[in-house]
Amino acid sequence: MELTHFNKAKNELMLATKIDEVKEIRDKAEALKAYMKQAGESLEMQNYCAEIKIRAERRAGELIPEQIERGRPEKTLHDERIVLKDLNISEIQSHRWQAIAAVPEEEFEEHIAKTKAENKELTSASVYRLHKKRSVQTPPLPTEKYRVILADPPWKYGNTMPDYFKEQADHYPLLTVAEICDIPVKDIVEDNAVLFLWTTSPILEESFQVVKSWGFTYKASFVWDKVKHNMGHYNSVRHEFLLVCTRGSCQPDIQKLFDSVVIEERTEHSKKPELFYEIIETLYTHGKRIELFSRKTRKGWSQWGNEVS
Repeated sequence: MELTHFNKAKNELMLATKIDEVKEIRDKAEALKAYMKQAGESLEMQNYCAEIKIRAERRAGELIPEQIERGRPEKTLHDERIVLKDLNISEIQSHRWQAIAAVPEEEFEEHIAKTKAENKELTSASVYRLHKKRSVQTPPLPTEKYRVILADPPWKYGNTMPDYFKEQADHYPLLTVAEICDIPVKDIVEDNAVLFLWTTSPILEESFQVVKSWGFTYKASFVWDKVKHNMGHYNSVRHEFLLVCTRGSCQPDIQKLFDSVVIEERTEHSKKPELFYEIIETLYTHGKRIELFSRKTRKGWSQWGNEVS
């Protein structure tokens, strides 16, 4: 696709007021991208077509609500389905395109530009994930006070993210270091408390900002040797860190020294070995415990996070 044709298509989308016009541009761009991929054209050329396709879907997402309002005197789901059927648009397409349209323009343009600059494949799914991340509501923190805190934050790595983390956002919404620091953990911890914080090599330095913001001081660490390797920028990464941090005076209740390195093969994404729970429960025998960003329930613990009811 020549640049002049690309710019012409963008201008046509900006001026389009009918969904049929937008869909026609979208379908042509999708077909052309598929042809270029099959013909072995460069990713840059494929992304030109993908961008037009995504911009068309975004424009359609802006027009669909207007079309539905014009096409149904009574606001019922049945009427909406009739309108979508007349437009030859599925309910799934309607949902996804309106979600893409809901992404703020600045964030949308930044994503397009960054993906192309990094020579990565531009897809509708990647833009849809931006909306999903924004739409997830974080539940309020509990009002109780806790002595033992375990946290596995959904770190957003930014430019430091290694290639093997590229699909992390598919598993859960990510948070920046600043967003994690802003969580008022200070409000739910006792004056004397201990924090066990999961982190990784790429984000290790930044994770100490969280430790400080939450009112703790770093004391020691465990290393989880996951056995299976992941390719990083500087080495082959096979470990994560569990930082041990305290607030006030909170040494272990049981003076047992566990090995600082735990070797256990990783399984499903982000799942941590049960042994670490056992270590914490052995060292700290009393006081309320809470797991932040939890993905499952555990007896003797409170849970907080988007994935635990």
